[in-house]
Amino acid sequence: MKWWQKATVYQIYPRSFQDSNGDGIGDINGIIQRLDYLQDLGIELIWLTPMYVSPGRDNGYDIADYYQIDPIFGDLADFERLLKEAHQRGIKIMMDMVVNHTSDQHRWFQESLKGKDNPYHDYYLWRDPVDGHEPNNWLSKFSGSAWEYVPALNQYYLHLYEKRMPDLNWRNPQLREEIYQMMQFWADLGIDGLRLDVINNISKDKDFPNDTFETPSDDGRNFYTNGPHVHEYIHEMYERVFGPNNFVTVGELSSTPVSEAIRYTNPEREELSMAFTFHHVKVDYTGGKKWTLGQYRLSDLKRILSQWQTEMAAGGGWNALFWSNHDQPRAISRFLDDGQYRDQSAKLLALVEFGLQGTPYIYQGEEIAMKNANFTSIDQYQDAESINAYHQMLADGISEDLAIKILQQKSRENCRIPMQWDMTANHGFTTGMPWLQPVVADDYSVATKAQAPDSVFAFYQQLVALRKTEPVLIEGQYQLLAPEDEAVYTYQRQLGDKKVRVIANFTDQTQQRANAAVKAVMMSNYPDQQLTTDQITLRPYEAVMLEIE
Repeated sequence: MKWWQKATVYQIYPRSFQDSNGDGIGDINGIIQRLDYLQDLGIELIWLTPMYVSPGRDNGYDIADYYQIDPIFGDLADFERLLKEAHQRGIKIMMDMVVNHTSDQHRWFQESLKGKDNPYHDYYLWRDPVDGHEPNNWLSKFSGSAWEYVPALNQYYLHLYEKRMPDLNWRNPQLREEIYQMMQFWADLGIDGLRLDVINNISKDKDFPNDTFETPSDDGRNFYTNGPHVHEYIHEMYERVFGPNNFVTVGELSSTPVSEAIRYTNPEREELSMAFTFHHVKVDYTGGKKWTLGQYRLSDLKRILSQWQTEMAAGGGWNALFWSNHDQPRAISRFLDDGQYRDQSAKLLALVEFGLQGTPYIYQGEEIAMKNANFTSIDQYQDAESINAYHQMLADGISEDLAIKILQQKSRENCRIPMQWDMTANHGFTTGMPWLQPVVADDYSVATKAQAPDSVFAFYQQLVALRKTEPVLIEGQYQLLAPEDEAVYTYQRQLGDKKVRVIANFTDQTQQRANAAVKAVMMSNYPDQQLTTDQITLRPYEAVMLEIE
């Protein structure tokens, strides 16, 4: 068993975590100030979203210099101090790495613009016009064409994301060599692993065929997601960097079937440690489309989670477990109740997640039940994806009011409002003006909510500790019970003679269900769970973890 299979990861979005100098943007010294808090929570690994030099077109995922910390966060000396301070507390650091694309301000791309004979031109994916138009019909994830025309070269470059984020050409061995040397630079500084952004998109079909657009997902991804050489490239990364440095790695694998995720994460293949997949957080995509006001069925959510639990285990793969992250709305607002039953809902989500097989991730603020931003005007958004989607919705005839409601439900800006530390100005995040302003006053903060013995924070503490001592939660076989139940999610984990059952009421109505003989109540999000021998009564959003006879 690997250490990271029992550990809990805490994701930090640095610009929204803690500001130390009053400029309104979180920074490295702010993270250092809060390391004791994370140690108290029981965290063993921190995932940091990008802090490299960047023009900020996509909040740091557009990297202009892989070797330097952006001055808004600090400098390399600050980062080395963070590594030292974290390691002294038994906390490892995993950096976010983006190698599918760079910023158009990166030196490589600036060189590639100088001409087709420049050696850096082949670091990117340039193509000549076809009949005076784009090379194919692929769409950008940020709306519009995935191709940008450069008149001086009479060529288009590919950008699967924002137009100022050109895709790299992984077929070029010299590019790959530069990537591996850069990763080794950070390994030599002392980082413990890498989270690899959109890593399953790095290998494109060399013929760049048109997509069919027969389904909402036919936007080009059929020819670059889990592409022809992606496993070869990642195995090469493992041989050059991951293996020699004993890295923990997690790949962001959107639009990836279980069979492929197993290939990425089965240790015998020497690729990645674990997989971030997103099928469960697309359960409220109406007709497969994100920008809709969607509802979800609990049976669908259970079916998706259960498929990944059973098939990944059978194939020797490993899941990264999460409900929210920097690219997803807050799950408490999305799936449950962030009002009257806020604490119970937050604990329910935690209990369901930590009972599953995989490595659990806590996104900053989940441990104090932070909720969605609930912005009421497009002017409050800074996220390029959300702004582009808003204008596309208006162009498609959707009303402004409905477009805002959809953003309130689906925008990734929802989870980027600053961390709520206390009830002073700006929740203790900064003494200045926050880079992103929360809209609704909220009395939830670390200072007001984390100290009580029955707090959401304390509940997470107990779950983090429990996973370190209960092998059944790491290695136990998963079984879904009552799959068609639209109100209650019940599953069981078993290792040898030990059986653990998780039962969670996803509704605001009291539910009664038949129950097995219970040996002990391991965890409950209500303080006074009462069990009879033949049935269990679940109050609104009540969840329990039981040891079964």
